[in-house]
Amino acid sequence: MRVLLVEDHKPLSRALKRGLEEEGFAVDIGEDGEEADYKARSASYDVIVLDLMLPKVDGLTLLKQWRKDGLEMHILILTAKDTTADKVKGLDLGADDYLTKPFQLEELLARLRVLVRRGHQVKDPILRIHDLEIDTAARTVRRAGQTVHLTPREFALLQFLAYHSGKVVTRTMIWEHLYDEYDENTSNVVDVYIRYLRTKIDKGHDVPLILTRWGEGYMLRGEGE
Repeated sequence: MRVLLVEDHKPLSRALKRGLEEEGFAVDIGEDGEEADYKARSASYDVIVLDLMLPKVDGLTLLKQWRKDGLEMHILILTAKDTTADKVKGLDLGADDYLTKPFQLEELLARLRVLVRRGHQVKDPILRIHDLEIDTAARTVRRAGQTVHLTPREFALLQFLAYHSGKVVTRTMIWEHLYDEYDENTSNVVDVYIRYLRTKIDKGHDVPLILTRWGEGYMLRGEGE
């Protein structure tokens, strides 16, 4: 899933970017309010992690303007401001969650996973499609009871397909949600990772789950198919 991390403290943003990427997130960075505003309006993000004390434009101003303009991405406020009044103000302006510094990366990851599920209207962290089971919290996959070992990028792709099971997702949609702004791969890398997934998910099974819709994109077989 793709995240915009808005944080002006470079050591923290670098550490968070590395930690999120290790968990399969594609991460873009906004180092000040103006850059964050431009990126938020230029790309499709599953979640924006927003610091409040930013150069040029502060986080609450950004949040208020984004919601006023109809931007619907989930927003998690990440800040050193920890009073109840600060939290209430942020939530009343349209934030979906609030995490104060200092924090543990594991808690941030858990909160991001919740927001991603909420964005796809999914409450259960375990996704089940036919005999495939994807645990989005533990980041494990099983098919027909057998564990399937996936890389972080493979898991991210499978999870994205699962959130849209029964529906075609285009290469562009996959690219926009799984790759950050500086990724040097070309768009055909999506086809490569689909092949990797097919080898690990479908090989040895009678019913293929990962389907190609020629001229449209890919889909994970829905329950009714």
